[in-house]
Parts: sequence; structure tokens; C-alpha cells
Amino acid sequence: MQKTLFFVDKISTWVGQAFSWFIVALTLHVSWEVFSRYVLDNPRAWAFDVMIMFYGTLFMMAGAYTLAKNGHVRGDVIYGFFSPRAQAAVDLTLYIVFFIPGVVALVWAGYTYAAESWAINENSNITSEGPTDYPFKTVIPVAGALILVQGIVEIIRCIICLKQGHWPSREEDVQEVDVDKLKAMVHVKDEDIAKLDQYVVKEQAK
Repeated sequence: MQKTLFFVDKISTWVGQAFSWFIVALTLHVSWEVFSRYVLDNPRAWAFDVMIMFYGTLFMMAGAYTLAKNGHVRGDVIYGFFSPRAQAAVDLTLYIVFFIPGVVALVWAGYTYAAESWAINENSNITSEGPTDYPFKTVIPVAGALILVQGIVEIIRCIICLKQGHWPSREEDVQEVDVDKLKAMVHVKDEDIAKLDQYVVKEQAK
């Protein structure tokens, strides 16, 4: 079972990491548009549409990745005080009552939305010369399906936690640096940092 959970985690991670390159593409696109608009005096009417599509695609396709890393926002102020079994019970209830119906509706509505867009060969009407919309709208059901599969994995994790009393492990990935943990790893105390700050101030004053 754990291998299956890790396999789905890896798929979500791979998809999230692959689409993270849209940040680079979006940055280059915006930078070139600014240069083209203000230096070359040659703005492109469809640039705004592409910005929306790039960011929307990145946002949607990162959903399963974020869920796999347990990174979605929750009320940790109260939740963090619960035992693992209580946390699992809360999560399981929310997944069944809200998550599953909502994501299934997203996939179904997104599929219909994308299918209609493909049928009429839809183009964006936000700006003139707008790019085609149907590839972008196809992202909605695809991203929803990935989130749904990852959500099922999280439901299984909740059930395992209820049985075992602790959360099962999940696929590791790069995480935001925890300053306190980093200090402990390199054996640095706040007092040492304060002394170093005083030394730097004295050197700068000379």
C-alpha cells in the first residue's frame, strides 16, 4: 500500500515540478513584453491573455503537488493541538463532505467547459488577436483529475492514521528552510548571532 501511495505522490510531484517551469516562461514573457512595449514601441495585444494562461496553468497543475506535500492552508492554530487520530478524523470528514464532491464537480464541469471550447475552436476575447482558449481550458479537468487521485491517496492516509495512531510517511521534496532547525544543525545559538552582530557593527564603525 505504501508503495502505491508513494507512486501517486511521485506523479503529483513530477507534474508540479514540470509545470513549475511556467514561472520561468512567464517571467521571460513578461520581461520581453515590457521591453517590446516601452523600448521597441511594439506591444502585442495577445500578451495579456498568455500571461493569464501561463499563471492559470501553473496554479491549477500545482494543486495535486501541493496536496501531496501537505502544503494547502488549514487552521493550524487549533488543528496542531489535536492528536494524529483526531487530525485524521477531521481531515477524513472534510475530504468526504467537501473535497470529493467539490473536485468531482470541478472535473465534470471542466470537461464540459473544455469540450465546448474545442467544439467551437474558441479564441480568447479578452483582447484582440486573442490566442486559442481550448488548450488552456483543458487544463481544468486534467488538473482536477490529478487532485482527485491525490485526494484519494490522502483519504487512505487518514484511514491508516486512524488505525495506527500516527501519520504514514510521504514522498520527500525540497521544503522551505526552517530557521530554527537550520540553527540546530550547524550548532548556532541566538547568543552567537548577537555577538557576531555586535562585532560587525563595531567593524563598520571604525
